[in-house]
Order: sequence, then structure tokens, then C-alpha cells
Amino acid sequence: MTAERVPVRESLRDVEPYGAPQLDVPVRLNTNETPEPPPDAFLSAYVDRIGTTSLNRYPDRDHVELRRSIAARHDVAVEQVWAANGSNEVIMQLLQVYGGVDRTVASVSPSYSMYPEFCRTTQTGFVEVDLPDTFEFTAATAAALAATGADVILLASPNNPVGNVIDQGHFVRLHDQTDALIIADEAYVEFADGDCSVVPLVAKLPRLVVVRTLSKAFRLAGLRLGYLVAAPWVVADVQKVRLPYHLDSLKQIAGVVALEREPEFLAHRAMIVAERHRMVAALAELPQVEVYPSAANFVLIRSTVDELFDRLLARGVLVRDFSTTRRLQGCIRVTIGTPDENEAFLTAVRDVIVEATD
Repeated sequence: MTAERVPVRESLRDVEPYGAPQLDVPVRLNTNETPEPPPDAFLSAYVDRIGTTSLNRYPDRDHVELRRSIAARHDVAVEQVWAANGSNEVIMQLLQVYGGVDRTVASVSPSYSMYPEFCRTTQTGFVEVDLPDTFEFTAATAAALAATGADVILLASPNNPVGNVIDQGHFVRLHDQTDALIIADEAYVEFADGDCSVVPLVAKLPRLVVVRTLSKAFRLAGLRLGYLVAAPWVVADVQKVRLPYHLDSLKQIAGVVALEREPEFLAHRAMIVAERHRMVAALAELPQVEVYPSAANFVLIRSTVDELFDRLLARGVLVRDFSTTRRLQGCIRVTIGTPDENEAFLTAVRDVIVEATD
């Protein structure tokens, strides 16, 4: 035998690894990170807590203390909470349990680009329902999703990269009209105007699972910690696929310490929301630009200016390019950064438009 390598399975042959560009430029607004670091008090408390940890021992396999902290945050039972290495791993575990070769996930388009990748990795079928041209989630959208007969319906609210929130009534409608597991991915919900989370519906809708993260509003993207809130049977099922000791001790401690200081962590939201409103208003005044409403820490823009992404990058501003993505032709997504970063982006956009129209 002379083979030099083992080929990947057929479904992965043409797959490119997921990843947004990580370029060293003055203004990076492409990955929806929060621009401000965690509070100083968190870091000192975290270091103190680590000092009492026996790192020669395996972590708590069921991360009970962390789950208690999350349960207290949402006023649910510990048995209704499960955590993993970011909300992406939480969703992956759910599809490992409830997906598979004979099952299907339904979602909408446009939405988070990793959803079909999760399905491909777990050998789960994937179907999309197109949102209207406004990208608003409507009753017709819910009906079309129900008609797919999917085993799992996976929806981001606020939607990424669009930014809009799905009305709570649509989750009720989907639950009532299907037998599917309904997953609400609420990675960005803390940035919405008002409380629009569907966590309170979990008590009434037994097949509803809500996924959250500490990467966004809690400004802990480097930590990679996410969790779900669901019926206890979901948590019991997910444990069938979790790896042994999947959540390390340092991560569990960091999550507990962060949740103890939630008001400090979330104090920056007012700035993000105010800057988002300012950005939307400023962009709406520009020619050749259409800006979509957003309840997240990013804004989606469609422009008729050619090569907008490249022209912004040439000016030291990195955004997320969706210009070649189906239904998002001509679109970029910009993260809400610091006021100075946002102003640099607006200045660059204005300069590009002037240059394009000369």
C-alpha cells in the first residue's frame, strides 16, 4: 500500500474551515466582539479564586456550581441548565443528540453561516426557508418552517447577520404547530431594546431550548462559554454526547465569578445601544447605502458601491464581507465598537462613497 494520506469523508471533501479574517488593522469591526474588556474587579476576583483550585484534579464533570449560577440568573432549576465551550458547542451537542443521518434541521435564510456546518458535521439534513426581502420573520415564515416537517428548528434571535428579533409569538406558534425541537439562539439578546428573551416560555413550551453565551454582552469572547436553558430531559439527553470533563475548571470558575458581577459586566450595554442607534441614523443618511434595523451589537448594510469591503480595508477598517453570499449580495456587517472606532468607520464609508461617485 502506498497511500500518503487518508481522505476525509465525502460530505467534508469541499468544505472550507470557518473563520472571519483576523487582520492587524487599526479598526477591527468584523467579529461582533465587545470593544471593552471585562471589569478590573473581575480579573482580581478570578485570580483569587483560581488560587484555591486543585488543577491536578479533573474539573467537576457536571459543573454544578456554574449551573447553579446560571439557573439563579434565569430563575430556573439547575436541572434545566447545561453549559459548554461556547454556544456553538452547545448547539453542536444538541444536534449530536437530536440530529443525525435520518433527521433534518430547518432554519431561515439569511442567518448564521455555521448552522449548515453544524448539520454537515453531525450528518444531519438541512433545509432553509427564505425570509422576505425585508428579512423580517413573519407568520408566513413560521408556517413555511412548520411545513418542512423538520425534527429541529434552529433560529437566531436577534438574527445574525441581519440583527432583527423574532417575536415571541412565533416561537409559540412553531411549538404548537410542530413536534420539532425549537432552538432559540439568543447570543445577542442582551443588546436588544427591552426584554425580548424567550427563556420565560421554557416553562410553557417543553420542546423549546434557549441558547445563550458569555462571549458577547458579557465581553468574554476569549473565554468560550455558552449554555442552554431547557426542560430537564434535554439536559439529561445532552449528557449522553458530552466528552468527559468537557468544561475545564478555569472556565467554570470564570463563569461563576462573571455571573456574580453581572451588573458590572453589562453596564456597557447602554453605550453599545446608543452607538448602534447613532450608526444606523448616520448610515441612513448616506446615498447608495441601505441599513437594516438591528437589535444586536452589529449592523447589516447593503450598498451599490463596488468592492466596499476592500475599499474600507484599504483605509484600515475591517468589517465582515457578505457581498458574495446568497441573498446578501452587496452586504457588509459592521460590529459596534468604541465611539472612536465607529466614527472611523463612518468617515471611511463617507470617503468611499465620495470616491465612488466622483
